[in-house]
Amino acid sequence: MNENELRALVTSTGRELLKEGLVARTWGNISARVSDTTFLITPSGLDYVRTTDEDLVLVDRTTMEWNGKRKPSSEKGIHAAAYEIFPEVGFVIHTHQVYASAISVAGFEGLDVTGEERKRLGGIGKAGYGLPGTGKLKKAVRKVMEAGNHTILMKDHGALIAAETKEKAFENAALLEEICRRNLKYPERFSTNGDKAAEPILFMQGNKDPNIQAVTAKDVVLRSRDDRPMPARLDDMAQMIGRKVEVVVNSPEAVENALKKHCAVFVKDCGAVIHGMDSDDAEALRLLLEKSAITDMNAEGKGSSERIGWFDCCLMHFVYTKKYSKKKNS
Repeated sequence: MNENELRALVTSTGRELLKEGLVARTWGNISARVSDTTFLITPSGLDYVRTTDEDLVLVDRTTMEWNGKRKPSSEKGIHAAAYEIFPEVGFVIHTHQVYASAISVAGFEGLDVTGEERKRLGGIGKAGYGLPGTGKLKKAVRKVMEAGNHTILMKDHGALIAAETKEKAFENAALLEEICRRNLKYPERFSTNGDKAAEPILFMQGNKDPNIQAVTAKDVVLRSRDDRPMPARLDDMAQMIGRKVEVVVNSPEAVENALKKHCAVFVKDCGAVIHGMDSDDAEALRLLLEKSAITDMNAEGKGSSERIGWFDCCLMHFVYTKKYSKKKNS
């Protein structure tokens, strides 16, 4: 493909990732090799629906100089490393897919994966934790790629998939989800009450705000049966929601008071309520809360106390709330 064709492929891939639920908002990133030394990558802080071919940024992987009207993704260094280490790779996607994210927190060690599946994925490894966009994260991911792995779980974050083509990258993303989903393990108290009907959320009976929504997906309802707050175990929850999601009793007053301080709250035995800045924000919160509930229950089922540190949570949430909404609407 020439550069113009690659630009069209990358932008259409972003919308496909959204449709498949592999990313939300501006999270994740996509790139395509243009030449031995250059690649195109999605810009920083621009959602995939609004991203045009002209918004993509051309990066020189040897100098990290870039050309475009927008700044490249902060993870450009990881993509550059993939093209350097793997000459055959022509396409890289960084996803926030649900089950891979959950297993990145707990359960990778002893992963039930066949030799054939490892081969199809081009090898699978797990990179140590680093804040998004930092040299620490780049170094951790590079180390796993240098060991020969094309598919990488980024601890507490998501997945990176390097493949020859866009089609192969998507195929491997789907295979990775299949593997990670079958490796989930919930505590017995969640797995034994899955058929119990959720109670109606009383607060929603009088709600007329379209940006305040009930979340009653099965895993969210299961998690709402626990009295303990849900800690942030994933970067994107820390960014958008904060350190934890509280659990309140099923009363309009309790939910209303909680939503004055938080954008998401569990309602005991019912599910959750979210309050987005707009419809797009509410949809992202819904997806994120479900993924975080799955991640939390799996971590407990695996006997892990892993969670994002207090300082990192506060830092990511501060940056997100102060800068993201401005960038989103620019």
